[in-house]
Amino acid sequence: MTWVWENWLAQGKLHVLAGAPGQGKTTLALAMAATITAGGLWPDGSRSSLGNVLVWSGEDHYADTLLPRLIAMGADRSRVFFVTGARISGELLTFDPARDLNQLLRAIEKIGGINLLVVDPIVSAVAGDSHKNTEVRRALQPLVDLAAHCNCAALGISHFSKGGQGQDPTQRVVGSVAFSAVARVVMVAAKMRSEDGKDRRILARSKSNIGPDDGGFEYHIEQTEALPGIQASYIAWGDAVAGTARELLTEPDDGASGPSESADKSAQDEAEEFLIELLKDGPSPTKHVETEAKAAGLAWRTVRRASDTLGVKKRKTEGAWYWSKSNLSNEVVQLVQHSNVGQVGQVDGQHEIKPEDSNILNGESSESSDEMESSDVEFL
Repeated sequence: MTWVWENWLAQGKLHVLAGAPGQGKTTLALAMAATITAGGLWPDGSRSSLGNVLVWSGEDHYADTLLPRLIAMGADRSRVFFVTGARISGELLTFDPARDLNQLLRAIEKIGGINLLVVDPIVSAVAGDSHKNTEVRRALQPLVDLAAHCNCAALGISHFSKGGQGQDPTQRVVGSVAFSAVARVVMVAAKMRSEDGKDRRILARSKSNIGPDDGGFEYHIEQTEALPGIQASYIAWGDAVAGTARELLTEPDDGASGPSESADKSAQDEAEEFLIELLKDGPSPTKHVETEAKAAGLAWRTVRRASDTLGVKKRKTEGAWYWSKSNLSNEVVQLVQHSNVGQVGQVDGQHEIKPEDSNILNGESSESSDEMESSDVEFL
């Protein structure tokens, strides 16, 4: 077995990272990506070998969300590639993992040296019913095959189903149990309250067919100014923790007699807490808010009422609506345009960062730019 991160990320295998809304799942995945591209240190102190990473996200835009986070975590941007669309019969369409994995394979082969592929969310790879085992297994097999063929670690991001505290975290991954069954390693992220009353976040292994299936690391989500005027979240790793995921992610008072605190809260209160947690790291696309709310079991009408109560700002930026607790969302794309990252342009309704120097995130090497131009998958 060859590891990208020993006992956590294996080359040629499918992994799942799941957790409740607001736990920084995407930021955790980007932290792993940044470590790989920079040959940095993993939380256990081991050093990563250098490699390229490819990211597809259906929930966050790379220019105003993903790229600033990578910058904040010290990624080598020349080694990061974003999938931005699929070109089919000359028409540029939104990339669909359930439809375009063959094209993605060709793109990966052209890039070369891909050690990590991030698919966010992994449920997007399923065209059918994500709650049916047979359909999920059939839909995930091409992704499993792609990871094996390219010898890269594929990491799919998922959510926890509502409730289920105290259960095996692997069983809480939303959708069919096949998501966890097909993955060789399942990681879970959660914020728990320790016995001293302080909140702590933990990344733990809840399943592994190829190595240890226990233990984890504390982590903190911090903020920094990644670019002038642009705040971005990043992961600060803490101490290693021992125990199974079920033990680590169970609150001290879980299972106590009497009604729980959450049972006394109204749906409106839960929705307000959900929004405060989700938006504290910065603006979020309305589509992403809606997806996370659904995963949390919250009615959309309740979330909208909660947003009005909290005074959440809703602004349209570059054709997409964003929810925010600040005025940042109205300025993000404009600020990126004037940063040293590159210029944001429009290509058939898709954003792309046009490189201006060798330090800019880009998906075309000088020796293969003509070839990439005709690729079936558009990426940076």
